Amino acid sequence: MSLSPLGTALITGASSGIGAIYADRLAARGHDLILVARNRGKLAGLAAQIADRTGRSVEVVAADLGDKADLRAVERMLATDASITTLVNNAGVGATAPLLAADVDAMERMIDLDVTALMRLTYAAAPAFMARGHGTIVNIASIVAIGPEILNGVYGGAKAFVLALTQSLHHELASKGLRVQAVLPGATATDFWGVAGTPVEHLPGEIVMPADVMVDAALAGLDIGELVTIPALPDAAQWQAYEAARQAMLPNLSRSEPAARYRAAPAV
Repeated sequence: MSLSPLGTALITGASSGIGAIYADRLAARGHDLILVARNRGKLAGLAAQIADRTGRSVEVVAADLGDKADLRAVERMLATDASITTLVNNAGVGATAPLLAADVDAMERMIDLDVTALMRLTYAAAPAFMARGHGTIVNIASIVAIGPEILNGVYGGAKAFVLALTQSLHHELASKGLRVQAVLPGATATDFWGVAGTPVEHLPGEIVMPADVMVDAALAGLDIGELVTIPALPDAAQWQAYEAARQAMLPNLSRSEPAARYRAAPAV
């Protein structure tokens, strides 16, 4: 049980990269932590550093969220630990190989982690947060959610799911005390790229953001109440125009007749 007035933040994929920086930043803000990842040794080392530096309580949970039993254990924690006020869904893997060059079993495992695990943890956390009248879910998506041409299409589809889920949650539950944010990083300097098949050193430096800078920008977006944060996008008006165009289409997407361009020409 957390003693922090801000409660506990549960962060997945917390042993390195973006997740580890979220852990550092949220502890510095006053949150106690539950850190979830597969590597207990890395988690323990990070937890000790953060606890020493911030004085916050830091619990570690070694779990593979691609494993059903481990995933269910984290779900139970989210559903039953009333001290948890924030969930950062960061765990995930990616792919850079073209669609037809990628191993289909690896793509299925990616969906298990990037889509299914994130969805189940969200389902565990959201009702508990609503019952307490408040809570925050941060979902780490990617720019490929709106730019599926950039990388592997299955990865793009997975991150599009994360964005859509976040937007739907906001629509349904914001009035009931649930805050949600989708973060859409571009290329970020973590080991994600090496695991995905393209070392980050092979990318042009001008497109790669340091991980700490990305997380700080994402937290700034959360602080100002953004639903969708794109840390690298210079002009927020571009996203606003994109979203306005989407909203403008909504009333016209379901009708009793097809659009004129699809109607058969009258017989002569």
